[in-house]
Parts: sequence; structure tokens; C-alpha cells
Amino acid sequence: MSTPRDALALPPTVPAILTRLERDGGRPALTWYGPHGERVELSGAVLVNWVTKTTNLLVDELDTAPGTRVLLDLPAHWRTPVWALAAWRAGGSVLLATPDAAAGVDVVVTAQPDKHTTGADVVAVALPALARRWDGTLPPGALDAAASVMTYGDVLGVTPHVDASAPALVTREGTVPHADLVARAISALPVPGDGRVALRASGAPTTSLLQSLATWASGGSVVLVHPAAAPDADALDALLRAERVTTRVD
Repeated sequence: MSTPRDALALPPTVPAILTRLERDGGRPALTWYGPHGERVELSGAVLVNWVTKTTNLLVDELDTAPGTRVLLDLPAHWRTPVWALAAWRAGGSVLLATPDAAAGVDVVVTAQPDKHTTGADVVAVALPALARRWDGTLPPGALDAAASVMTYGDVLGVTPHVDASAPALVTREGTVPHADLVARAISALPVPGDGRVALRASGAPTTSLLQSLATWASGGSVVLVHPAAAPDADALDALLRAERVTTRVD
């Protein structure tokens, strides 16, 4: 059973949301329909496990801490919120890709590693459904995200204390500190997010990322649909019925 938004009896922080998701156990937290017919479903416990492993990698291998600028050069995809949540859990600042966003970043998480030559640490993310490694040759020094993440533990290691006043999200529209991140996310979701919420994975990931965070803060479950997975209205309606979606956000 979902938890109404006004019953969110926990601090409005990413760690608190992760605690709730883990407590939900086997209940679906994120369901992804990709462009090549793939369907990936992550329970709350599995999503948190991915975030935990990724946080450990960011902290232990890439020294992510408050003040670290992490560029997410990724499309709207199920892997994108994993990396964002992990960066926030480590206290880092997430930047979403813009033409000038690569300037001054410390870590680049990207599906296009060859285009990043800024001197930042580069993490290459394979986008096919459940890819376990990067398919191809990586630039010198780049990490293979899938292979590297799986080497890290399922228990969160020592993480830096999150500075609530430090930047959590940087977009074209401005900067959001950690203290305001969840409230900003909830304002991006125009409807209650305490059921099965369908989001369209199109364009820049900013909107779907914030709407996903708001849905989880409200006790809901995200169904993230790439346009190619449901190319017409009938296909989309059938998909939403099959997933028992209660709210659709276009």
C-alpha cells in the first residue's frame, strides 16, 4: 500500500527516501520500458542496492564528497536516477548535460565517453537493458560503470556528511541545495505521486528525474516509458493498463 504525500513522516532528504524504498522490500519502485522492447523492474530493495554499490564506487574510487561536481550526460533511463541518487547520497552536486556543463566538473557519467576530454574522471554507462560491461573499447582511464559497480559491497560504506546548504542539482534553471532538493522535486510533479506513476522518458532527463524523486518521496512507484516502447496511443494505453498505472504524467 502506498503512503499519502501528507503522511511523509521522515525528513525530506535523499537518505530518508532510500530508507523508505529499502523498507518497501519487494514492492516495485522503478519499472523501465526501453526503446528496444526491454522491460526492467527494480523493487525498492534492488534499487537501493544499486544506489548503495554506486555510492560506494563514487566515494571510494572517485573521492565524491560535498563539493564534488558530477555531470550526468545520460538520457532519461532507469540508470540515470541510480547515479543521481548515489551522487546525492555521497553529498555531491549533480549537473545535467548542457553545451557548457562539462567545464569544471570532477566526474562525468556518460553513455558517450569518447566525447569527454576535460580531464575529469569518466565513467562509461552502457544503456542496453541489463548490460554487465561496456561493449567496445573505452578511452584511456575511463571506468566501465556496469563492471565496476558490481565489485562494490551491498552495505553502504563510510560516506561524507551531506552539507544541506551545498548544491545538489545544477540545471539551466539554476541551482538547488540539498536542503531544498525533495521540495523542488515535489513541485515538479503536477499530480499526487503516491500510486503507480507513469512518466515519459523523452528529452532531457531533468523532469523525469525530479518527478521520480517526488514519486518515491510520496510513497509511489515509477513506470518510466521510452516513446519507442509505446509508439502510439493504443500501445501506450495497453502498457499502462498492464502496469496498473494510477497516474499518467505527459
